[in-house]
Amino acid sequence: AMPTVLFLWIVTLAHCAFAGRVCHKPPEVPFATVNVDKRVYEVGEEITYTCDPGYSHQSGSRKYICPLSGKWPTNRMRCIRKYILHGTDTSQCMADGQWSGKLPECQRMSVTCPPPSLPEFGVISYHKLMPGNESVFQDIIRFECLPSFALFGNETATCMANGNWSDIPECRYVKCPHPTGIENGFINFEVRRTYHYMDSVDFGCQPRYVLEGPRESRCEKTGSWSIKPTCKAPCKIPVKKATVLYNGWKIKVQNDLKEGIQHAETIFFFCKNERKKCGYTIPTQCINGQLTVPSCFEEIGMIASIWKTDPADLTPCDP
Repeated sequence: AMPTVLFLWIVTLAHCAFAGRVCHKPPEVPFATVNVDKRVYEVGEEITYTCDPGYSHQSGSRKYICPLSGKWPTNRMRCIRKYILHGTDTSQCMADGQWSGKLPECQRMSVTCPPPSLPEFGVISYHKLMPGNESVFQDIIRFECLPSFALFGNETATCMANGNWSDIPECRYVKCPHPTGIENGFINFEVRRTYHYMDSVDFGCQPRYVLEGPRESRCEKTGSWSIKPTCKAPCKIPVKKATVLYNGWKIKVQNDLKEGIQHAETIFFFCKNERKKCGYTIPTQCINGQLTVPSCFEEIGMIASIWKTDPADLTPCDP
């Protein structure tokens, strides 16, 4: 009985975990349609792709089932043209009652492409051959370049109806100038004479400075470095004595914030509502070394504190 109970518990748990999961519209396949066209599909529901008229199934699965994850599997199905039109695609009725020109023919596609030429300093990263090591119409190859070389042009080429490959890309040698540092920061890099395409360097900031932007800069195909970060300065609190709210705590500037706050941090000054005799807070943010004290804030000196109440100690004003 125990194994049965455990099995039912596992089934119930799985049902709860995946309840409500559905697959959305499946990915489109060029020159193909899906037998059931809906916005959402239930888990376990099967769909079948069918190639459009004039096209035949070349590769990949035609059937897919909506999985528990709610995400369709990667679709690698391809449909290719069965026939290609040879001759003119129009004909005109002439005055003699005859049709102009010679009628075209629909010939079965049997186009193959020769082995593709490689760009200098490049390699083929993907090439799916048909049986007999042939490339056929609509086959796609993907290129990439050797280290230090950048690819210019399309990274893929397609076997076309004329038996030729579409344009092959070019691999060019790329180097970048020696990287420069950033103000109030430092740079981590390997000591080398030249930096090439896709080489990278890392940046950091001096203590209490905040790094803003990408930590990494990379040598791009243009021969220049990608955007570098900046180091934003901390802010001194420009008052000698005050109670403020900082990270949800009431603290005294003169005791706990002698070093100030960092860029993008916020503190709240206490102000007094003279009419209602209550206290309220005004936020102010540190922006790259600049912090503005609210105009309503009044710094209470040593002697004035004898008869004046710090706004931080007043009853909070109603929202």
